Amino acid sequence: MFKKQRTTLSILLILFVLASVSCKSKFEKLKASNDNAKKYQAALALYNKKKYSKALELFETLVQRYRGQAQAEDLYYYYAYANYNLKDYTSARYHFKTFSDTYPQSTRAEECKFMEAYCYYLDSPIYSLDQENTTKAIESLQLFINLYPKSERVAEAGKLIQNLRDKLERKSFENSKLYLTIGDYNSAVIAFSNTLRDYPDTKYAEEIDYLTIKSQYLYATHSRIYSQVDRFNQVIAYEQQFADKYPTSKYLRDAQSYKKDSESGVASAKRQLQEEANDIKYMRRFEKKDTVTSQPPSEKVDLNKKIPN
Repeated sequence: MFKKQRTTLSILLILFVLASVSCKSKFEKLKASNDNAKKYQAALALYNKKKYSKALELFETLVQRYRGQAQAEDLYYYYAYANYNLKDYTSARYHFKTFSDTYPQSTRAEECKFMEAYCYYLDSPIYSLDQENTTKAIESLQLFINLYPKSERVAEAGKLIQNLRDKLERKSFENSKLYLTIGDYNSAVIAFSNTLRDYPDTKYAEEIDYLTIKSQYLYATHSRIYSQVDRFNQVIAYEQQFADKYPTSKYLRDAQSYKKDSESGVASAKRQLQEEANDIKYMRRFEKKDTVTSQPPSEKVDLNKKIPN
């Protein structure tokens, strides 16, 4: 019984392999043929069955052959989407752009212009990586809005732009925090200021203002005594602005602590500077008092020396 089952399975496997080889051979023959019309219909059939890889192989052999013909527009449209459905967004973006540039009067031109920008959007990496494609996606989506201001896709394009800006905003914020982490406190203060300048409505504004206080405080404490008064005073100014702006902030207690320590820092720095100034005055007075003026030795007079006339 088991022997018969194994025999049956072997036969089915052989038939499956033969069928696969036969189908492959049929596809390869079609791909190599010069029957463009048949190849075109087969490519569309494969595309509609979502067999995008095989459809793309046929589309690639047909693009040049149908250039300038009536079917070229449809062919190139599906060619771009085959790349898109295979998640090759770089190639898809290029072909969507080529379509909209080649067929600007087509009813699909607007769609392809949007898809060009959307492919940039899909190729935008996580915030921690290089954001060149993010910037290009924003530019491309904005161009779409400018070209088709009445399009139904404008609202979606606007949402995509906001998503991309959120990503750039977070990258700027995280980069600013990195300066604080590595102990470059002055650069952190400057970077936080730049983030607020570039993204005035950022959702990180409250935390940025608090971290600015913290960075400035650490900058002051690590400064030489001669610079501490001004730098601690800056902490106090930042805290006063923060308290006015965020009276119920969860960071307020810590911010107030930095202010209190800064006030002590100002007093301590002034005291040390005064002590140093007093020491310098004392040393100068001591140096003057201790200085002895000695008379130069008298020259011996030679009594035998003739006095000139």
